[in-house]
Amino acid sequence: MNMKKLFPLSLAVLAAAGTLIAAKPTAMAVRADEALAPICKSAYLCDYESGTQIYSKNETERLPIASMCKIMTLLLSFEAVDSGALDYGEMITVSENASGMGGSQVFLGTNLSYRADELMKTVAVCSANDSCVALAERIGGSESAFIERMNERAKELGAENTLFANCTGLPKEPQYSCAKDVSVMLRELLKHQKYYEFSRVWLEDFSHPDGRTTQITNTNKLIRFYDGCDGGKTGFTNEAGFCLAATAKRGDMRIVSVMIGADNSKQRFADTTAMLNYSFNQYETKRVLEAGELDVTAGISGSRVKTLPVIAENPLSVFRKKGTEDNYQVEYILDGEIKAPVKSGDEIGTAVLYVDGTEVRKTRLLAGADADRFSWWDAVREGAEHWN
Repeated sequence: MNMKKLFPLSLAVLAAAGTLIAAKPTAMAVRADEALAPICKSAYLCDYESGTQIYSKNETERLPIASMCKIMTLLLSFEAVDSGALDYGEMITVSENASGMGGSQVFLGTNLSYRADELMKTVAVCSANDSCVALAERIGGSESAFIERMNERAKELGAENTLFANCTGLPKEPQYSCAKDVSVMLRELLKHQKYYEFSRVWLEDFSHPDGRTTQITNTNKLIRFYDGCDGGKTGFTNEAGFCLAATAKRGDMRIVSVMIGADNSKQRFADTTAMLNYSFNQYETKRVLEAGELDVTAGISGSRVKTLPVIAENPLSVFRKKGTEDNYQVEYILDGEIKAPVKSGDEIGTAVLYVDGTEVRKTRLLAGADADRFSWWDAVREGAEHWN
């Protein structure tokens, strides 16, 4: 089936069999004389949805990242829930090893049991090392096995300049990452909506099973003081300096910012604020495809149903500098001959966004209704209708 239809706003639709390559974000890097983070060792600034680079500085240099490695610890925790290997309400018993972690902690009690989601919250809010290890031991069976999975997941995400030696970010060699890799990991974490319930917490009491209470405060001050900031992760060790990965959303545009090796805490927040301000002042997101049912149908064989409504799983947007007019297209590619049975929500194709001829993002196309396979009687009746 080959059908091409042009929509307004340069939206092209092609329904055909095809194979897609991975999206390649378009670079829009700031010039050197527009440096936004002049003092830190490394920085990276990008659009969340497309991954488009806005600004970079030594973005692939391998450096210690301190507690920003907890972004991966949290990501694996959420993915364990997604896979059914962990439940938010599961009670996790804390080992002596976990409760004995130094640095930032929430003072978990040895052999006491805590809800998994409460432990995850303390990692997101106050960077609790003890909660990290308790989660790692539960999910991985041991902290060392969990660390192996952290490194495997980093490679799966394309974070080639990352190596984890623990799940907390406490100093240990060899261990490193880079600003660009941290942005990749944070973008993946931000896909989990439950994360925002934790990351937006500013101040809260954490209750222990033995009656104690520990007050937790968000280490990311931009949560309270920057309009639109709703997530991220701080980090500090003497080796890494002051680090901050942050995200902020205004309207349809979400920005991800990463900074490694600032001289002091005030500087990391000030320079991150400058990078976010630059992004929102200079760039915009134009939605070109909304999630939901599209004005296109898919043909189906082997069923009384002849066509199916098509649904876009996620929206697609063009990220661009303000005042720029882009030549963009959205191409719908259906999976060859679609045969019954098909259930509503089954993947039947892909929508691909191109900007100036370059693929920048894609989303799955889903069936919007069921289509059962012909019954024996349906097949007989179909044949009779054909010959009549």
